[in-house]
Amino acid sequence: MSPTSETAQGGRRLVIVESPAKAKTIKGYLGPGYVVEASVGHIRDLPNGAAEVPDQYTGEVRRLGVDVEHDFQPVYVVNADKKSQVRKLKELLADSDELFLATDEDREGEAIAWHLQQVLKPKVPVRRMVFHEITKDAIRAAVANPRELNQRLVDAQETRRILDRLYGYEVSPVLWKKVMRGLSAGRVQSVATRLVVERERERIAFRSAEYWDLTGVFATGRAGDTSDPGTFGARLSAVDGRRVAQGRDFTSTGQLKGGAQVLHLDEAGARGLAAGLAGAAFTVRSVESKPYRRSPYAPFRTTTLQQEASRKLGFGAKATMQVAQKLYENGFITYMRTDSTTLSETAVAAARAQVTQLYGADYLPDKPRTYAGKVKNAQEAHEAIRPSGDRFRTPAETRLTGDQFRLYELIWKRTVASQMKDAVGNSVTVKIGGRASDGRDAEFSASGKTITFHGFMKAYVEGADDPNAELDDRERRLPQVAEGDRLAAEEITADGHATKPPARYTEASLVKELEEREIGRPSTYASIIGTILDRGYVFKKGTALVPSFLSFAVVNLLEKHFGRLVDYDFTARMEDDLDRIARGEAQAVPWLKRFYFGESTTVPGGGATAPGAGSDAAAAGNGDGDHLGGLKDLVTDLGAIDAREISSFPVGDGIVLRVGRYGPYVERPTEAEGETGQRADVPDDLPPDELTVEYAEELLAKPSGDFELGTDPETGRKIVAKDGRYGPYVTEVLPEDTPKTGKNAVKPRTASLFKSMSLDTVTLADALRLMSLPRVVGADAEGVEITAQNGRYGPYLKKGTDSRSLEGEEQLFTITLDEALAIYAQPKQRGRAAAKPPLKELGTDPVSERPVVVKDGRFGPYVTDGETNATLRRDDDVETITPERGFELLAEKRAKGPAKKTAKKTAAKKTTTAKKTAAKKTTTAKKTAAKKTTAAKKTAAKKTATAAKAATKPTAQAD
Repeated sequence: MSPTSETAQGGRRLVIVESPAKAKTIKGYLGPGYVVEASVGHIRDLPNGAAEVPDQYTGEVRRLGVDVEHDFQPVYVVNADKKSQVRKLKELLADSDELFLATDEDREGEAIAWHLQQVLKPKVPVRRMVFHEITKDAIRAAVANPRELNQRLVDAQETRRILDRLYGYEVSPVLWKKVMRGLSAGRVQSVATRLVVERERERIAFRSAEYWDLTGVFATGRAGDTSDPGTFGARLSAVDGRRVAQGRDFTSTGQLKGGAQVLHLDEAGARGLAAGLAGAAFTVRSVESKPYRRSPYAPFRTTTLQQEASRKLGFGAKATMQVAQKLYENGFITYMRTDSTTLSETAVAAARAQVTQLYGADYLPDKPRTYAGKVKNAQEAHEAIRPSGDRFRTPAETRLTGDQFRLYELIWKRTVASQMKDAVGNSVTVKIGGRASDGRDAEFSASGKTITFHGFMKAYVEGADDPNAELDDRERRLPQVAEGDRLAAEEITADGHATKPPARYTEASLVKELEEREIGRPSTYASIIGTILDRGYVFKKGTALVPSFLSFAVVNLLEKHFGRLVDYDFTARMEDDLDRIARGEAQAVPWLKRFYFGESTTVPGGGATAPGAGSDAAAAGNGDGDHLGGLKDLVTDLGAIDAREISSFPVGDGIVLRVGRYGPYVERPTEAEGETGQRADVPDDLPPDELTVEYAEELLAKPSGDFELGTDPETGRKIVAKDGRYGPYVTEVLPEDTPKTGKNAVKPRTASLFKSMSLDTVTLADALRLMSLPRVVGADAEGVEITAQNGRYGPYLKKGTDSRSLEGEEQLFTITLDEALAIYAQPKQRGRAAAKPPLKELGTDPVSERPVVVKDGRFGPYVTDGETNATLRRDDDVETITPERGFELLAEKRAKGPAKKTAKKTAAKKTTTAKKTAAKKTTTAKKTAAKKTTAAKKTAAKKTATAAKAATKPTAQAD
């Protein structure tokens, strides 16, 4: 049966998808007998708090939303913001003869479809409609070939959801008690945070090593050209048969590896050797040539798309998925959450056709290329991410713009290139030798690469995480030389180098690391990275992910007391277990019991589990080799956790970094018992590897954020200066018995420092002047008072409701009444004031090709290209923000699209009754009732309540 108006004449079919955008696209492909509506994501989930749990549940069930004593039965509730949508779906279903559940074909989509079926309780036939691209043919084929709900996928998603709820709701409160309120722990997010923290630990422990070598420029004596250069560079590789040390020959602590076989040149040795080689004769000792071949990259799956979009387009993982979601919903690409690299026969044929059309038959291999999936436990229900349809639209044909165009072009190029021939060529290594004046033998080495047939590289070349890495299509041509040829050294220079600490993760490299360690599901990585950024565990410095000091405390606690929960191998094995459950090879309830209660623990109301490893919480969650000792015991016995210890980190020279409830600070303990040591706040955005002993001493030497300036001679109150959330300010300290709340509450006088002032230099006199504001300047001819005030947007004059800006802060104290009256005599400036100069220029945006600058706006600094504005995040700084970070913020803002305008509630209320009446079949009596209520609808709905009930058929209400 194909979905046409003819086949739909026998009744009405309701098709439910997740998003309104998807619904709009699909609706255009189906006949008038089909109603397409969105569930707007999940309509039902575990409760967010005890207030959402139905009254019949008490105790632990109310806290967790899961009945751990009765086979981990979940308590599902309809989300508060989805009740109106559920009501709408029920009304549409009441008038339908068939229900098609058309959610995504993965675990999450299957679960949404199951929840819809459970909540809507349809009495009509239910079909599961699946597709991986939104094209006319694909949608019609999906309607014509429905299947049943896959209960195994539903159970797998439910097990993961219960596991994540137990993990989060049991471990997070431990963080609240021992570290800080409002923190969260998660099965994958905590492990991802640990990865970022461990990399920073490596950077802190790293000690740089200096090493030197030589670079020579050698000439063949022939006039060179592009195919046969006359000169080429080579680097010193060995001296007297000993290999010259390079960066890879040093440990992270700066120690040389390799012993006597490796020569560590220092500056003096390198310069001495360079001088000894001046005028030396050099000959070619060997020429080694090997064939070069590079095969195309596999089509994109979710993680490789995120990585490449980060490298080539500067997109974060979240922005990539937002743009990809729009491309999918509008029918441009196939489903974007996939672990598969396979292409359907239709897609292969489309790609091969474009290869021939765009590049010629010489670039088309004899047989189609196939790519085997390398992802363990991959969901192979989908294809790779590719352009949709049986004929690929070129980027120009799509008429897309901005970020959607750029991401589509990336996907299109990669897909077409995957069906092209290999790139082939030659790689050459040349060894050159010479003898120094002191008799030492020096050997230089040069490598080159030539590509004789570019193959797939004509369409696409993959990027690299290392900005200094050489891309695959880069050629390095060496001259045509043979063994024994004489060469002249035009220049030999000594070069100094220093080893570098391991690079911090970027979003792309963290995604790659999580996938290689088989931690979590690739489809969730974007949201995981978003979570650790939003929670403040990680912040961005350029594109690098930097852990906060807070994350050090959290990871420290988890490692010491919940070791298995953040163990990489254990987390990967847990993922294997969940996939075995999904395949029906293991049962969910016994597995959850073992995870939560352990193996030798008696389960309340459920008997004893099999004997095995003990449940002693002191074992720090280590259990046996494959499992925990029992999560419940671990979170119950918290006596071994010393909150101060897990949040303290030695800096050196007796200075300790501590993570307090209000942020990180350094402390030099005092020897006097019972006294607090010297303390200083640490900037929230300071990378941990930059907190050296010297910097800590500098912080401790600065005036604290709360220090006394003196006493106000008029009130006798202490005046202090502080560094607050919105900048430095001065305030008075009120007596302890001063009421702070209620009708008689007294607020302390407070004033922000002028821009020209600082906490280091502000005096008591300055503070008293600042707190004397606002100052009465005088009154105009009509007796209206004029005051000078310092506001959020700078200094200004105020007369009644008329405000005028002042040019400088000092004018607040110096402006006279005549000067103020002169300002008010001028016509008030309407519209915007003159534009402020930009705070920083970042260069040209690669998407809009417009100049990007940082500006100071009403709500703080922001980046703009003149079309799109994006506010700087908490961790971004005007001084240090990079062009790449600016472009990324703009890309994320574009991906979100314009803010949606919401209709006024009053207008909606007026039309609700009319819409419901029009949608239903009416009898003669109903028509009469409707006429009677027409006039009443224009006034109050209450007047027609009785008539409406009599005239309208009752509708199903949301659960």
